[in-house]
Amino acid sequence: MRSRRFALIRSDLEGSVCPLPDDLVETLRQRESVTVVLDHKVLGVTPLQETFESAAVQDPGWRLADVPWPADVRPGVLVSVAWKSAEDYVHVRTTVLDEPIRVDGVDYYHDYDPKVITREFDPGLSNRGQVLNAVRRLGRVFDDGSAVFPEAELPAHCGLGRGKKGTFLLRNAVDQLLREGYVTRVPGSTGPDGELNYPAIDGEETLDLLFYAPLLEEAPLPGESGEHGHGEAGDRRDHWVNGFVRRLPAGAHASKKQQSLHQQAMEKEQVDGFTLEPGYTFVKRHHRNG
Repeated sequence: MRSRRFALIRSDLEGSVCPLPDDLVETLRQRESVTVVLDHKVLGVTPLQETFESAAVQDPGWRLADVPWPADVRPGVLVSVAWKSAEDYVHVRTTVLDEPIRVDGVDYYHDYDPKVITREFDPGLSNRGQVLNAVRRLGRVFDDGSAVFPEAELPAHCGLGRGKKGTFLLRNAVDQLLREGYVTRVPGSTGPDGELNYPAIDGEETLDLLFYAPLLEEAPLPGESGEHGHGEAGDRRDHWVNGFVRRLPAGAHASKKQQSLHQQAMEKEQVDGFTLEPGYTFVKRHHRNG
């Protein structure tokens, strides 16, 4: 049995396709149809097995077509694709997480690639979304899903216009993201090849970066009520966001003010009663408009 794992991207899900391992292409490309068995647990609980006919298509890479992806399969979810030669079918399956997790408001029940989740971010139409889009999709993304992007390059990539108006809109959007705790300003550097480095490396050209780290929370089990549900719309509506703990860049520490706000939130039972761990800060309850 030959098997390979892929992280699905948004276009895979929207196009109902699944990546094919290179060593399977020659086996399947000449066939008019191929049987596929999809094994999945809906919301990590309910077993689902679908058998359907597909075909190998090139767009430009080779894919299986007409895959009926379940609604809870998100961009970044990992799927195993294997060829069952004895039974003459392709086996596609997801793997359930030990515990469901919420990544920036979106619930995941299956193994995923943090880097792909960061890259596949859907920013919406808000100004803050366009800034976050530049950081997450154009910046350097690390294995844990955190990302850095040069703040000086934002005007060329955010589409907020030029001149005084564009500068004003961009500054407000960055300030909002800083206030909400989505990004942090950090010093970084660039190497001879132009790659962004964080933390900064001695001897390299330094520059100011915006640092993003995904907010990871426990997701509710199926059937439990969740503040954001498990879609991707929570980031776009005007609403209040409860206070939360967020990871800081390497070497950074929560200020005394944030420690005090976190203590007050614990006393009012607005957050779980745990002290702030080193490398984390507290973002107080705030209103998010889009």
